[in-house]
Amino acid sequence: MPPRFWLRPEARFLPVLLSPLAKVVAGCAARRQKALGWLAPVPVLCCGNLTTGGTGKTTVVLDLMARLQAQGIKVHALTRGYKGTLKGPVRVTSDHTAQDVGDEALLLAHQGPTWVGGDRAATAQAAVKSGAQCLIMDDGFQNSTLRKTLSLLVVDGAVGLGNGYVMPAGPLREEITAGLKRASAVLVIGEDQTDFLERYAEYLPPKAVYTARLETTVTDLLPNKAGPYIAFAGLGRPSKFFDGLRGGGIQLLRAIAFPDHYRYQSKDMKSLLSFAEIQNAELVTTPKDAVRLPSWFRQRVKVVNVALQWDDPSAPEKLLHTLMSKART
Repeated sequence: MPPRFWLRPEARFLPVLLSPLAKVVAGCAARRQKALGWLAPVPVLCCGNLTTGGTGKTTVVLDLMARLQAQGIKVHALTRGYKGTLKGPVRVTSDHTAQDVGDEALLLAHQGPTWVGGDRAATAQAAVKSGAQCLIMDDGFQNSTLRKTLSLLVVDGAVGLGNGYVMPAGPLREEITAGLKRASAVLVIGEDQTDFLERYAEYLPPKAVYTARLETTVTDLLPNKAGPYIAFAGLGRPSKFFDGLRGGGIQLLRAIAFPDHYRYQSKDMKSLLSFAEIQNAELVTTPKDAVRLPSWFRQRVKVVNVALQWDDPSAPEKLLHTLMSKART
């Protein structure tokens, strides 16, 4: 979990104390952007963010992959494979586990061809050689080894950009203005509770600011929608999942949060099963958590999908049209 002061703009002592280190991080990030990355012969769409932690990027990538596939475009996903042991470039297969390639890579591989690798240029080259007609990056906004045709900056409306400081003084990976100027488009997911859109209006790309929300598919829990359920999740902000369930009318006996990308231990799973049995309740989690679970436990847990709902239904098509138009020119 991130330090609490990262999300509290009024907290000043620790951010100021850590500001010298933050300047070093920001300087390194700025220098990396001066590198000229590999220019792929196909469109490259990057879905990234300015902050650490989850903003919903993988859900966005899954949504856009499906739309590109519906157009008959062979799109391949590129991801670093966070928390995975394989360095890549490697194409994700059904034989891989979350320990090999990370949970996000497994989710993406369910949608379409997915590659893992820390070197984005080398991974992109492997994907293109394998027949990719379009590349979509899950994260990598700060990675300069591969040139982007279009960069979509994803922002969590609930937390915005936190306290506005660069790590370790805050959650930012780079300076705000530098990042916003590089963005081709911005997508705010959820209610804009920090007034991000108003606060940074002068730096946002004109006519390319979109909004959307995450919708929990509570119909997956029917016919026993009333519960009771015990929800657990290891995400950047597990509360988003829990709130989505409650908002859909799901009765949660308890909501149990684990760290992001958490590797569930035997004792955790046994404890969850025991608690559910005592309370005569069912366990429920996210697809991202499910791919980290062993089959013996996963089959005893209900998995609820989370989908992206664009406030303007035409927005994703506009975004993808811009992507292809830029690639042609």
